[in-house]
Amino acid sequence: MSLRLYDTATRDVRDFVPVTPGEVGIYLCGATVQASPHIGHLRPVIAFDVLRRWLERSGLRVTLIRNVTDIEDKILAKAAAAGVEWWAHAATHERQFTRAYDALGVLPPTYEPRATGHVPDMAELMQRLVDRGHAYATSPGDVWFDVRSWPAYGELTRQRLEDLNPEPADGDVAAAAKHDPHDFALWKAPKPGEPETASWDTPFGRGRPGWHLECSAMARRYLGDVFDIHGGGLDLRFPHHENEQAQSRAAGYGFAQRWMHCAWVTQQGVKMSKSLGNGLLVSELLAQAPAPVIRYALAAVQYRSMLEWSPDTLDEARTTWERLTGFVERATERVGGVPADEVAKAELPAAFVESMDDDLNVPAALAVVHEHLRAGNSALASRDDAAARAELVALRGMLDVLGLDPLDPRWAAGADDSKARTALESLVAAELDARVAARAEKNWATSDAIRDRLAAAGVVVQDSADGARWTLTD
Repeated sequence: MSLRLYDTATRDVRDFVPVTPGEVGIYLCGATVQASPHIGHLRPVIAFDVLRRWLERSGLRVTLIRNVTDIEDKILAKAAAAGVEWWAHAATHERQFTRAYDALGVLPPTYEPRATGHVPDMAELMQRLVDRGHAYATSPGDVWFDVRSWPAYGELTRQRLEDLNPEPADGDVAAAAKHDPHDFALWKAPKPGEPETASWDTPFGRGRPGWHLECSAMARRYLGDVFDIHGGGLDLRFPHHENEQAQSRAAGYGFAQRWMHCAWVTQQGVKMSKSLGNGLLVSELLAQAPAPVIRYALAAVQYRSMLEWSPDTLDEARTTWERLTGFVERATERVGGVPADEVAKAELPAAFVESMDDDLNVPAALAVVHEHLRAGNSALASRDDAAARAELVALRGMLDVLGLDPLDPRWAAGADDSKARTALESLVAAELDARVAARAEKNWATSDAIRDRLAAAGVVVQDSADGARWTLTD
């Protein structure tokens, strides 16, 4: 195959040659389910969804692992603050992430392992590192990776150990016992006040996993000692991926043969994140625009380029999506439906293939899409049905690679939902206007009757100084 992909480790674009001919193993760092998903979480997931679709379209069998980190300091802290069990807090937000992935058309991973389900794999990896002289235990439950035992530490991000700032112990007795301030935790003993359910027994004492250990153990469990691609967001390069690579290779495993990282979603040049208070929740976006519009906005920029989010981002994506869907609808009405298997097997334009093979150059691929959109519209205008059908098949085939075929059943359902929502909003608005008029006339009986009628239909009305607001009951 002619696919070329950027490798963060070597810092160049090079030919992609699978470890096993005809198959590809990908490990994608998934969510730490401490809070609701925002668009920063979704961008790498969509980027790797496009990669997976392109690999499969190219005839390869893809095994994609996307983990869930369901035990972590912030999960414990936020669950305690909310007065709920940590596992319930994690499960609630894991479901929110799943709904967000599904809403935006992300294919389900081959496997989606949780950290808490792989403690034996982690214990085995820790034991191997200790036996090989690359890890050590201090107090019961605390195990550390000895970074100075691994001379190649820092090779992924090309940093020298002496140039790195160690994390301060900040009064943490366990951290103060490390042999070197740069050493990182493989296993962590329970802290006072933490629930007993948030720790597990191992030969090194009771505790819970360090973040980096989880992914190394799960990647090997599902993909083997050596696999093709490890990916995630740009912010994971250090320390997470650096530490993953160090511990896995110190254990004697080849681990990832290529590293791919997706750039951030930014706003006025600043990375979007919940901690900075500028993260847009996926649920909020879905209330503003149809799901395929959001997916288009997130997928249209090449994955290694920063995506600057502005008030115009969704409007521009919506306009483009309407042009695409408009042609597909008109062409389908004119020449008839195209079977899904024909779309899936359609020969794609050479320029589109070349763009996708060039490190997933989606902007260039979309330029080809728009060329065929113009040609398709011209064919419709001239009543050349044969040409219109050919352009319809080509266009849908290209968009299918990007997860944006307008006739994909999930988008059709979404369109129906959007139309239903618009109709509902119109009907409720009319009822509320009638209620306002009744209240202005002090006709309380009519006002109450309208409110009760809406409530019976599942619409809850709340009066405020700014007027009436309504929501649907769960």
